[in-house]
Formats: sequence, C-alpha cells, structure tokens
Amino acid sequence: MAKYIVKRILLLIPVIIGVSFIVFGLLELSPGDPARNILGTNASPEEVAQLREEMGLNDPFLVRYGRFLKDLVLHGDLGNSYISRTPVVDEIASRAGHTFKLAVLAIVIAVILGIPIGIISAVKQYSLFDNITMIFALLGICMPVFWLGLLLILLFSVNLGWLPSSGFDSVEQMILPSIALAAQSVSVITRMTRSSMLEVIRQDYIRTVRAKGQKEKVVIIRHALGNALIPILTTIGTQFGQLLGGAVMTEVIFSIPGVGRLMVDSIMMRDTPMVLGCILFVAISFAIVNLIVDLLYSFVDPRIKSQFS
Repeated sequence: MAKYIVKRILLLIPVIIGVSFIVFGLLELSPGDPARNILGTNASPEEVAQLREEMGLNDPFLVRYGRFLKDLVLHGDLGNSYISRTPVVDEIASRAGHTFKLAVLAIVIAVILGIPIGIISAVKQYSLFDNITMIFALLGICMPVFWLGLLLILLFSVNLGWLPSSGFDSVEQMILPSIALAAQSVSVITRMTRSSMLEVIRQDYIRTVRAKGQKEKVVIIRHALGNALIPILTTIGTQFGQLLGGAVMTEVIFSIPGVGRLMVDSIMMRDTPMVLGCILFVAISFAIVNLIVDLLYSFVDPRIKSQFS
C-alpha cells in the first residue's frame, strides 16, 4: 500500500505542472497590467515601467513561468503576492481553515441527508416519497449555488432576520453558507445512493438473506448498504473535492475570508502568484481527497487490497 501511495503522490507532479501552465497562460492572455493595478490609475507610465522591470514582468512568458516552476519544485515557494507583497503560502495558510471548514460542514450535511434519503427511496421505489425525493434531487442539481445563496440571504437574513448574511466565525454564521454549498451534493449523493442500493437489493444473495428470515433493517443496512458503498464513497470523495472549488462563489456571496474569496480578489487584480497558489491548493486538495477515498475502498471491500501493490 505504501508503494501505491508514493506512486499516487508522484502523479501529482505532472498535474501541478499542467494546471500551473494553463493558469499562467490564461492570466497572461487576460487584459490588464499588474503593475498598473498596484500603483493605481494616477501613476505615470515611467513608474509603471519601472515596477514592471522590478517585478520581472517584461521577461518572456516562458522565462517567467520557468522561474515560477523552479521555485515551486525546488523550494516549494509560490512567490510573493503582487498586491500585498506577502508570501503566497502564508496568505493561503491563513485562509485555508475557513475553506476546509465550509467544505467539511457541507459534505457532512450532504452525507447525513443524502445517504438515508437515498436508502429509503430505493427501498420504497416508485412510492410518493421516492417521486418527491427525486424531483427535489433534480432541482437541487440544477440549482446554482450563488442563486440559492442569495435566496437564503433574502429569506432568512433580510425578511426574517433569523441568521446573519456574512461572516463565518459563529455557528449562526455557518448555517446559511453550509446549506447553500451542500444542496447540490445532497442531491447527487441521494441519487447515487438510490441507484447503487437498487442494483444491490435486486441481487440473488439479498433474496437468500431475506429467505433465511433476517429482519429487513439488517438486510438493508448490513448486507445491501455494505456492498453498495463503493460507488457512494466515490461520489462523496468527488463531491468533497468539488466543494473545495465550489466554495469560491459561496465565500464571495457570504463574505467568508477563505481561499475562494482570495482567488476571486486576486483574479480581479491580476495577482498571478496568488491566483496560481489558490488554484494549486484546490487541485492538490482534490487529488489528496481522491487518494483517501481510494484507500477507503480496501476497508469497505477487502478484495480491493490486492490492487494496492
């Protein structure tokens, strides 16, 4: 298993290079001048030109990217922010806690709601509960996070005044953004759980267990759910990775000082090192989550252990 983990970690290197090159190129093609953004509109052309020279912005694209990649690979250094002049790693580290907390709360809500609802829908297939659940699941998948977030703010903050519309320091402040971010994941996990459970409970061994007189709860929870967990785990892992990226809009709407909000602000200011750092943070986090999910497979199904070699 250790060999498998090392292999997966080494595969992160081409992922990091590919992602960083694409983002670096897109920022290069986007309009605007980082030096002008730093100095402001009242700065003279001479001042802008001098700052561009100091920051190395006049060097060719490949030279600047090579310099960035060398510092990243050899020293783990993402450089300094063009705007704050502070190390990118420090800025991301100070905000990553909010992003992780938001994503964890959202995935916990999604799992707590999605798996039980999916199981009940599978057991009561084509019932009124199943039909209503699938309608709401479809609506949840189609509903954009930013739209749902604005609706929640309008209803619970503006009209009812029950919950705050910004921040992420108290329990009350965490409720609305967590629900807004979790909505799509609840729907996806519900549908996957239902689909996976339907496939399993139709198997012959489930009929055999029932014929032996086992209680229905034991049949569903111990025998059916255990064998339906692998696709569900895959979905949960994928959703958690997407939540880390999807937190961008949620953090902007609810004014949460996380990595997503930092990335949006950095894009507006064309702060290339900070944007690259934020995107690499999301990409690496996503890869690590997928690795953890792969390792969990061996605990759910011992037959998979032989593959980790």
